[in-house]
Amino acid sequence: MIETAALEGLAVALGIGVLIGIERGWHERESPEGSRVAGIRTFGLIGLLGGVWALAGEVVGQIVLGFAYAAFAAVMVVVRVRAAVHTKDYGATTLVAALLTFVLGALAAKGEIAVAVPAAVVATLLLGVKPALHGLLERIDYDELLAVLQLLVMSLVLLPVLPDQGFGPWQALNPYQLWLMVVLISAISFAGYVAVRLLGRRKGLFLASLAGGLVSSTAVALSFSRLSAKNPEQGRLLAGGITLASATMYVRTLVIVAVIERGLLPTLALPLGLAAVAGLLATLAIMGRSDGDYRSEPLKLRNPFEFGMALKFGLLLGAIVLLARAFREWLGEVGIYVVSALSGFADVDAVTITVSGLLPDQLAYAAGAVAIMLAAFANTLTKTGIAIVNGGGAIARPATIGLVAPVIVGLAALAAQLWLTQQGLI
Repeated sequence: MIETAALEGLAVALGIGVLIGIERGWHERESPEGSRVAGIRTFGLIGLLGGVWALAGEVVGQIVLGFAYAAFAAVMVVVRVRAAVHTKDYGATTLVAALLTFVLGALAAKGEIAVAVPAAVVATLLLGVKPALHGLLERIDYDELLAVLQLLVMSLVLLPVLPDQGFGPWQALNPYQLWLMVVLISAISFAGYVAVRLLGRRKGLFLASLAGGLVSSTAVALSFSRLSAKNPEQGRLLAGGITLASATMYVRTLVIVAVIERGLLPTLALPLGLAAVAGLLATLAIMGRSDGDYRSEPLKLRNPFEFGMALKFGLLLGAIVLLARAFREWLGEVGIYVVSALSGFADVDAVTITVSGLLPDQLAYAAGAVAIMLAAFANTLTKTGIAIVNGGGAIARPATIGLVAPVIVGLAALAAQLWLTQQGLI
C-alpha cells in the first residue's frame, strides 16, 4: 500500500510539472530553440524531482529535502541570470514558477495532494492570465486603486477591532454591523462599477445600464437624462437604459436580502421578481420602438469604494437604523413604513438593510416586505423626477411608464400574496 501511495504521489508531482510546463512552453513558444529556460519536459522533471527528494527525505531525514531545495534554487538562479544576460529579459516569473513546481511536487509525493493540485491549478491560471491582468491594470486609474486599498484597510484592519455591541438609544447602533454592511454594499456596487468601466464603453447601452444598476440606478437616471437633454433623438433608448437599471435594482435588493435575512425571501421573491421582469419587458418595449442610434458615451459613475462615499453611506445607514427603531417604538409598524418611504427617496439599500435587521424579532416578515417595497416605490419617484427635470419631453413619458409600471406590478403582487396568505390559501 505504501509503494502504491508513493507512486501515486510521484505521478501527481509529474502531472503538476507538466501542467505548469504546458503554460510556460506556450508562453515561450516563439522563442528560439535553446533560448528557453524551461518548458514542458523541464517543468515535468522539476515536479518529479521535488517528489523524489520528498520521498528520499523520509528515508534519510527531512533536512535533506531542505538542502536539495536550496541547491535546486541556486542552480535555477544561475541559469536564469545567464539567460537574462543574452536575452535582456529580467523577468523572474519562470524562475518562481520552477521553485513553486518543486515544492508542489514534494507536497504531492508526501500525500498532500488536496493542497498541491489546487495550488498548481491556481498557479497555472495566474501564469496564463498575464495579458488580462496587465490590461486590467492599464484601465484602472490611480484614484480607483487607492480607493480599493483604503477600503481594504478599513475593512480588514478596522472592522475586526470595532465593538460588536449596541450603542445609543435602544442600543440600536452597532459599529461592527454597520461597517460590515457598508463593506457588503460597496462590494456589490463595485462589481457593477468594474463592469461599467470594462464593458460599458465597448458593449453599449444595454450592458452599461445593467451593470450601472448594480452601482446606483439613481446615478444612471441622472447620467442618461442629462445625456438625453443633449441628444433628444436618443430619448427612448436612454429611457430604456434608465428602466433597465431600475429593474436591476430589484434583483440587487433580493441579493442583499438573501445575504442578511433569508427568511424574508419567500415573501419578497415574487413581488421583486415580477417587478424586475416587468422592468425588463418595459425596457425591451421602449428600446424596440426607438429609431435612435446610441452614441457610445461612457456612463459616469462614482467609485463606490471611495472612502468618502462609504463613510456617507455608513452615516446614512446609521441614521435610518436609529430613526427606524425610534419610529418603531413610537408608532409601531406604521412608523417603519414612514421611515422606509421617506428614506427610500435617498437610498433603497439602507432601508433594505435596516428592515432586514429588525426581522424577525421586532418586525413581521410581511411588514418588512411592505416597508422595502415602499422604499423601492419612493426611490422610483426620485428617478422619475430626475428623468423629467433633466431629460425633458424626449425621455419623460417612456421613462415614467417604464419606471412606475414595475413598481405597480410588484406592489400588486405583494398585496395579492399577503391576502392569499391571510386567507390561508397559500
